[in-house]
Amino acid sequence: MKLQSTVERSQPDPFIFQDGDTFYIYVTAQNGVEAYSTKDIFGLWKWEGVIAKIEGANGYWAPCIIKIDETYYLYFSCVRNAEFEYMYVMKGSSPLGPFTDEKKLFEHFSIDPHVVQTKSGLFLIYSIDDDQAEYAGTRIMIDRLLDPYTPAYHPEEKVSPTLKEEMNRKKSGEKPWYTIEGGFWFEEGEWQYLMYSGAAYETEDYHIGYCAAKTTETDLTKVAFTKRINNGKFAPVMIKNTEEEGTGHHSVIRYNGEYYIVYHARDYSDVPTQTKPRTMRIARLIVKDGSIVCPHHGNQL
Repeated sequence: MKLQSTVERSQPDPFIFQDGDTFYIYVTAQNGVEAYSTKDIFGLWKWEGVIAKIEGANGYWAPCIIKIDETYYLYFSCVRNAEFEYMYVMKGSSPLGPFTDEKKLFEHFSIDPHVVQTKSGLFLIYSIDDDQAEYAGTRIMIDRLLDPYTPAYHPEEKVSPTLKEEMNRKKSGEKPWYTIEGGFWFEEGEWQYLMYSGAAYETEDYHIGYCAAKTTETDLTKVAFTKRINNGKFAPVMIKNTEEEGTGHHSVIRYNGEYYIVYHARDYSDVPTQTKPRTMRIARLIVKDGSIVCPHHGNQL
């Protein structure tokens, strides 16, 4: 179902976050990180406007936030000084800021952060490009954070393109380009899950998939995730159906004992187009024994 908000706007790459009795969603926007808030995730979401930006930047992509002690750390990528989508972090005293003290984390293309804390410390999940790999394209890495501002810079590749349905584009005379991005990690019981988006958001194959690992390891750089496919065949958690298309880049929350995926999609039409707004939506997930099923999308893996 679509999440209703106080304004009609595009809401790509929604990241949901709970702080006390209030829920927040942070989204991609051109002029700064935008946010929404509510007391009821199925109720009306209030648009809070631009809650973070840095001087001379635009094209703010895929924010995420984490609270450590009493400080909130906001991660996002943006274009600044002709640097296309480099990752930054800022800090604030509330979920809506003000956010200050920005720091650039990488000197290369780096997008789609998800920062998590385990018994082994802080970890940064993010995506980079590799044009030399067999499946050249975007993939998901995990690195340890020495503190909220400092990666260890010893990342491990965790989710790589392996399927034709993960192709982003193929131009005549060029090597195909594949995309695995939007990593989101959570754990349930003995299982850890690393979900992702695959392919290009304008295409028929754009989807949400996942990897899983049954492990007690808390150092996420050491966890060996296995991509979940069905007997070697493509088997996404979410993909275009008769109601919506462009289902992708998401986050997950546990609410009233159930798991829910918050994602973006476009209203269905016979002709996919990137000009239609991507709006935030929500669906229930069934998470059990290394499996993730979304009944709304009919996936049975």
